[in-house]
Amino acid sequence: MTDAPTLAPAPPRKRDAAATRAAILEAAKAQFAQAGYDRASLRDIAAEAGADVALIKRYFGGKEALFTEALKASFNPDRLRNWDRATFARDIAEMMAGPAHTGEARAESFQFLLRAATSPATAPLLNVAIRERFLAPIRDWLGGEDAGPRARVLAAAFIGLLVERLIRDAPLEGRERDVFVARVTGMFEGLLGEG
Repeated sequence: MTDAPTLAPAPPRKRDAAATRAAILEAAKAQFAQAGYDRASLRDIAAEAGADVALIKRYFGGKEALFTEALKASFNPDRLRNWDRATFARDIAEMMAGPAHTGEARAESFQFLLRAATSPATAPLLNVAIRERFLAPIRDWLGGEDAGPRARVLAAAFIGLLVERLIRDAPLEGRERDVFVARVTGMFEGLLGEG
């Protein structure tokens, strides 16, 4: 009888706290989008991230803190700061005339935010995240008189168009697209104005 060769143990996986933390955040967004806050479990999030559940507690402190961080990670205020005011209205209009699902991650992120908005447990957390990571950057970017209320109107218009695009789930074409882009461009140009 021949002995099978002995395999050397696999080298230990290099620890990368930043990568593990990022993987946990992505898994959390996916689980919260699919199951909602109440039904998502830290064990399922850890399994999807390929991490130990204890790392969630180490990096985030618990489920509510992880949810809050996942909400904050869903908003990228730097994108707005770098947007050219001269092309903003037209760029938004053309984006909204396009397809809703430009990637599974983006659709999942929007589903995560919708679930957060409709849960009594998470709506207050979403409110804080929107104020800090969405409305405040819009207000700062707009500047000028009444920037706060103008930011709310711009955000409401943007969110409404996101929902319309999600429901439509197909790009607009032909004359319908042309009229839509022209009207939305005009609406956002008006919202960018001072008064």
